[in-house]
Amino acid sequence: MKELKLKIFGWIGICAAAFSAASHAGVVAPTTHPSVSVIRQWIPSGFHTIRDVPYVPHAGRSQMLDVYVPDVATAPRPVMVWIHGGGWYSGDKSSPPGMGLLLRGYVVASINYRLSRDAVFPAQIYDCKAAIRFLRAHAREFDIDPARIGVWGCSAGGQLAALLGTTNDRIEYEGNEGALGVSSNVQAVCDWFGPSDFLRWKDLNVPGAKVVNQLLGGLAANHDAAARFASPAEQVGRSPAVPFLIMHGDQDKLVPLQQSQILYERLRRAGASVKLVVLPRTGHGTGWFKSRDTLATVYDFFDRCFKKSPVRAIATTRP
Repeated sequence: MKELKLKIFGWIGICAAAFSAASHAGVVAPTTHPSVSVIRQWIPSGFHTIRDVPYVPHAGRSQMLDVYVPDVATAPRPVMVWIHGGGWYSGDKSSPPGMGLLLRGYVVASINYRLSRDAVFPAQIYDCKAAIRFLRAHAREFDIDPARIGVWGCSAGGQLAALLGTTNDRIEYEGNEGALGVSSNVQAVCDWFGPSDFLRWKDLNVPGAKVVNQLLGGLAANHDAAARFASPAEQVGRSPAVPFLIMHGDQDKLVPLQQSQILYERLRRAGASVKLVVLPRTGHGTGWFKSRDTLATVYDFFDRCFKKSPVRAIATTRP
């Protein structure tokens, strides 16, 4: 793609409520807010970054993506698409986790989407679907296998990743921008502490409930239809189930653990291949989410989906 501008390395911010991989061995650089610090993005030797690719015509920065690809193409690779968190009102595609997947035979992509201060839902899922369609339409240029697309998100990004995985072939979630006529289906989802059921969450007295109101364009209690449309758990069973890995801290004060338990139970009853891992002594993107063991769990999940047999339904607590 000649018009794509290539940039190798760069000083970049860190996604809220997540972390950045500092080496493929699992060393991480945690933070609590995207403006707290910056790091130099680690990319393994033999790979490069194609930055700020517009996935819809006339895109601003909120509708661009980055792609991490091998210097020399050998065969089409599965792609892992990272969706950042930040309460739908902040955050950026810079510095996704998962660079170790490059060394395991993957392409990694990281996307921006319109934030709630600029557009209310469903603009965010429209953008995520448009980004998937773009990657599939340009699979050959990015050395991607279009039949193996996985998504991974944290917090707000976890909700969007889960919604992608529960709305395959649902035309009402597509929007009308970008590469129309191309499938936006995904084949695997890793959801880190994302909201799944706004109908149950809207009445809870937790800080995270305020950002839901902003996402939906008003008090969630007055927007039942929008809350249901935005809830991944409400969409389970209306599309073919894809494999899910759900991870949540047992001390999360922003998104209650119950949100992931609801999604897990509905996926399990629908016959999906799903695993729920509850991380003890762990809050919203803290604790075990910064460990290399947690990264390894995610890597192994995508390997099972794209290289081996998917996981069965299982819930577990990490010791």
